[in-house]
Amino acid sequence: MLISGQNGFICENCIEQAHTIVKDGASKTEYSPADNMEELKKPKEIKVFLDQYVIGQDQAKKQLSIAVYNHYKRLLHAKDENREVELEKSNIIMIGETGTGKTLLAKTIARELNVPFCIVDATILTEAGYVGEDVESILSRLLMVADYDVEKAEKGIVFIDEIDKIARKSDNPSITRDVSGEGVQQGLLKLLEGSIVNVPPQGGRKHPDQKYIQVNTQNILFIAGGAFDGIKEIIERRMNKQAIGFSSEKINKVDEDEYVLTNINAVDLRSFGLIPELLGRFPIITYLDKLTKETLVRIMNEPKNSIVNQFVELFKMDGTDLVFTEGAIEKIVEETMEKGLGARGLRGTTEKVLEDYMFSIGEEKNIVLTGDNILINR
Repeated sequence: MLISGQNGFICENCIEQAHTIVKDGASKTEYSPADNMEELKKPKEIKVFLDQYVIGQDQAKKQLSIAVYNHYKRLLHAKDENREVELEKSNIIMIGETGTGKTLLAKTIARELNVPFCIVDATILTEAGYVGEDVESILSRLLMVADYDVEKAEKGIVFIDEIDKIARKSDNPSITRDVSGEGVQQGLLKLLEGSIVNVPPQGGRKHPDQKYIQVNTQNILFIAGGAFDGIKEIIERRMNKQAIGFSSEKINKVDEDEYVLTNINAVDLRSFGLIPELLGRFPIITYLDKLTKETLVRIMNEPKNSIVNQFVELFKMDGTDLVFTEGAIEKIVEETMEKGLGARGLRGTTEKVLEDYMFSIGEEKNIVLTGDNILINR
């Protein structure tokens, strides 16, 4: 079918394709940070939004909200031509066991922001010249999210996950090079502080004939997260050295895990294997609490996209009413805590519990899960 225009014809397939292109273009996220202080969401408002999706971790949410708010303020301040003081950024490092919500916090805050945001994994990074990705590939992800608009990307936020995996392996110099450890940390230094970096547009390796995109990282906020397995022992060792007389009794009395983590500082991260130069570029160190049984029960129920709501919705599509009793949720939580997987283990346990029901879905119209009728095969 041909449709006539002023100077030519167009077929129905081309119309459909053109319509799709226009529609996709309109639905793409337009990143536009607030233009003035009135439009800026205050730290308390950002935290209220985080509370809808992330349960607990008030300390980390508070520090993240402040950091993001200050990031916006820096962007506004940079526009002021009469400024006398240059505002520097405060990158953040988040420490917490697996499944405590580091990546979830980062993803959730991305929804609330109007700046390009990307999550990258530090485990894939190696020194330049080795198989793996250069540190500059972090910025090529940010560029991709910002539709290769360099100006927008330069106001973005980058979450570097698994930062602990690039820790220096040991203090002993060895004959084999540590290509994914200290060298990567040194490569990150110029990125974090603020410099003009040559970024390969397609990511991956650099080669001489390639055209580079120049990105200024001065206004990019970096948030790093890692499990730092074994950091508790390092903190305890440091604290026990100082624990003389009365303070040693105090340490024994206070709730161990909580108390130990609240005392984390840059010295401990240095002992873990992060170089001092890198730590100097992460002035804010925050920690995530270990999840208790009560918190895990809340995680099952309370968030907007909680696990209970997700499975109820799945069964509803087949016309089945699924009900979780308090006893059932507690049993799922207890089983997950035994595995030691944190909040991300809740889904796996729930899948296991519902396996038989999902296999014969549609046969029963009402399913009530209680603590007694749940069977978990180990």
